[in-house]
Amino acid sequence: MRSAFILTLSCPDKPGIVHAVSGALLRHEANIEEAAQHQDARTAMFFMRVQFSCASAVQEALATELRTLAGEWSMTIGLHPHQEPVPTVILVSQHGHCLNDLLFRWKSGLLPIAPKAIVSNHRDFYRLAASHDVPFHHIPVTAATKPEAEARQLEIIEREGAELVVLARYMQVLSDPMCRRLSGRAINIHHSFLPSFKGARPYYQAHDRGVKLIGATAHYVTADLDEGPIIEQDVARVDHAMSPEDLTAIGRDTESQVLARAVKWHTERRVLLNGHSTIVFN
Repeated sequence: MRSAFILTLSCPDKPGIVHAVSGALLRHEANIEEAAQHQDARTAMFFMRVQFSCASAVQEALATELRTLAGEWSMTIGLHPHQEPVPTVILVSQHGHCLNDLLFRWKSGLLPIAPKAIVSNHRDFYRLAASHDVPFHHIPVTAATKPEAEARQLEIIEREGAELVVLARYMQVLSDPMCRRLSGRAINIHHSFLPSFKGARPYYQAHDRGVKLIGATAHYVTADLDEGPIIEQDVARVDHAMSPEDLTAIGRDTESQVLARAVKWHTERRVLLNGHSTIVFN
């Protein structure tokens, strides 16, 4: 019996890396089904993603050799079963377009996530969660209760074994300690008007200024607000004939699509961190 895996790695760039990795796979009669690599001249780093299959009997021995290889080449590696749903917790506030889109894609078999919980500072979407048989947790947040609220959120995330946290228009700024706890496994989505149009009703502000492009950015959460490593972006053209409501609708569609792509690529292990940026093998 054969099983499929995804190997990801990053390390200082030098000759022989591909040979070493492919040689290890060959010695265990693994079949490479997909491979991508990138040498970053700016950081002098090498990145690689390999999808392969191998006999179940050699999995442990192959994993051991890959770990040895990682030590020899100063590699950061990840070895994951292919197409195994990623345990996920979704945070949301009062705009449900991204949440609804993620749940639809999951139910349709288009997104390899396993939603373990939906957490919100409002009650708006408890019925939506119930209709998908996903536990819903209402955790109100105020300035005074934020540390307690985040502690409860982290308790849920860890209890559910969540490997991914998605901020699907969760309109609360996470504290620095929480950002550090979720480093590399929390994805946020926001409109791309920042920093020009901050605060409430950004699409109305953009309409007043006559913008011609609206867009969205999905990125990993860091302590630097809305400045984490970018995973995906997209834009849509608009014009003077469109109302603020039209811009809002187009913007929400764009946000949903950008977030879904970012989540999909993350769960397919196609995104590797490269300092303050990302390598995306899509």
